[in-house]
Amino acid sequence: MVDTLLNPQRVRAPAFPPGDWLNTDTPLQLAALRGRAVLVDFWEYSCINCLRTLPYLRQWHARYARLGLTIIGIHTPEFAFGRERRQVEMAARELDIPYPIFLDNDYRVWDAFANRFWPAKYLIDQQGYIRYQTAGEGHYEATERAIQAVLREAAPDLDLPPVMEPLRPEDHPGAVCYRPTPELYAGLDRGALGNPEGYAGGVPMLYRLPQDRPRGAFYVAGAWQAGHNTLAYQGQTEGVLQLPYEAVEVNAVMTPHVETVERMLHPEPAAVEIWQDDAPLTDANRGDDVLPEGRVLVDRPRLYNLVRNPGFERHELTLRVKARGFAVYTFSFTGCVKPR
Repeated sequence: MVDTLLNPQRVRAPAFPPGDWLNTDTPLQLAALRGRAVLVDFWEYSCINCLRTLPYLRQWHARYARLGLTIIGIHTPEFAFGRERRQVEMAARELDIPYPIFLDNDYRVWDAFANRFWPAKYLIDQQGYIRYQTAGEGHYEATERAIQAVLREAAPDLDLPPVMEPLRPEDHPGAVCYRPTPELYAGLDRGALGNPEGYAGGVPMLYRLPQDRPRGAFYVAGAWQAGHNTLAYQGQTEGVLQLPYEAVEVNAVMTPHVETVERMLHPEPAAVEIWQDDAPLTDANRGDDVLPEGRVLVDRPRLYNLVRNPGFERHELTLRVKARGFAVYTFSFTGCVKPR
């Protein structure tokens, strides 16, 4: 039953260190929240799996805040731009996040919880003990039942709403989840560049597209330069990036410039043209961030939704860019389709 979701071992949750917060005038401390259940959510604003959990977190806040639940987002950055307060503030505003967010730029909360995943959730009871945890996307029904179980431990007669129905068609029972192309990183550290020239030690390199482009990598043409976790266009004419993949959706973390100062000096967005299988995108497969004319305007570092296919499909995506300094960090993919 519901109670079996909760960890019977009482492990004390670590305290929050001093630091910067968003969406609250007063820094929060777990000791001051005794008497309330607390759901700690480790997230990152450019992480696709984190973004897909946010609709559920917003709904749980709306449902249970008045009944004794406090949700706290721990924003632990994966990339350097995630340490910029302004970027996280804009993301929190655009994503309509109503609960407090701690800016965990130095991984202090991450390390205190011995966390290893984005996203990850830790449910803390009214006495300050971790009673439930989960990592990755999904587990929405189980997490909400655990929230209700912790709330009822303190108030057995609490009138709680029924557990929510799934918020997306692909979250419903009967949905089929295929194994999509794994996340592909662009930089020197974990790069998936498939060109035979390789990264050339991180200096600018003139590339040609190879004829053979198997899945599991991406391929470029033109002048590109690799950083630790980026690949930036450094040419004067046009850079091309080819991405063979299998998935329902394709997302990319991109920026007009890697460096903060460069983004301030050159605030104009980088226009990136998106094609699929040598044809422009259509209304049936165009992602949320692609304009009707087939371009993405990359105006700041974040995740951009490029393609949303009707089903799980195999294609080759083409990105064309002329903006010097434009850079890509990762490509990520989803593989779940709604029940028939």
